[in-house]
Amino acid sequence: MKRIVINTALALGLGIGAASLAMADGDAKAGQTKAATCGACHGADGNSAVPTFPKLAGQGEKYLVKQMMDIKSGARQVPQMVGQLDNATPQDMRDIAAYFHAQTMQLSGSKPQKVKLNSGETVDGLTLGRKLFRAGDAAIGVPACMGCHSPTGKGNPPAGFPRLSGQYAEYIEKQLKAFREGSRANDGDTRVMRTVAKHLSDAEISAVANYIAGLTD
Repeated sequence: MKRIVINTALALGLGIGAASLAMADGDAKAGQTKAATCGACHGADGNSAVPTFPKLAGQGEKYLVKQMMDIKSGARQVPQMVGQLDNATPQDMRDIAAYFHAQTMQLSGSKPQKVKLNSGETVDGLTLGRKLFRAGDAAIGVPACMGCHSPTGKGNPPAGFPRLSGQYAEYIEKQLKAFREGSRANDGDTRVMRTVAKHLSDAEISAVANYIAGLTD
C-alpha cells in the first residue's frame, strides 16, 4: 500500500504543484516578443548556454506557467528572477510559456562518471543513474522517475510534469538538492519531490542527473 501511495504522489512531478491548474492557452507569436528579456539567461530560443540557468525550450506550457506564477508570488524563490515577472500578467506568462514550449531543446548529453556511495563503494554513475530513473530504489522509498517523467524523460505536458531529458545535469542536481533541503518547496501539499529527494545521497543525485541529461528519443 505504501508503494502505491508513493507512486501516486510522484505523479505531481518535479515541482509541478496543483493538479487543478488549467492548461495554458497562450499565443506563441506574442510570446516571442514578450520573452525577449528572458533570452539573456535562458537563450533566445530557450536553450540556455549556462548550466546553472535551465533550458526552457520544449517544456510544457502548463509547467512553465506554474513556475512563473510561483516565482512571481514568492512560492518559489529564485534570486536571479527577482523583479523579472513583477509586471507580467497571467496572459503574458501564458504567451511566454507557449513560445518556449514550441522551441526545440538542444540535448546536453551525459558523461562518463564514477560516484562514491555512502557505503564507501565506488560505482559507475551512469549505471546507477539508469537504475534510479527506470526502477527507483524500493529499499529507500524512491520510485522510478520515469513513472511521471516518461521513459524518455520528456515528461507529460498536459499533466504539467516537466521534461527532464536534455536538461543540464548541473541544473537537475541543483534542484534535487534544493528539494532535499527544503529551499525549493513548490511541489504541492504532498511534498512529493521533497519526500523523494530526502532519501537520495549526493552521489545518487549526481548519478541520476547525469543520466537524465543524456536521454534521447
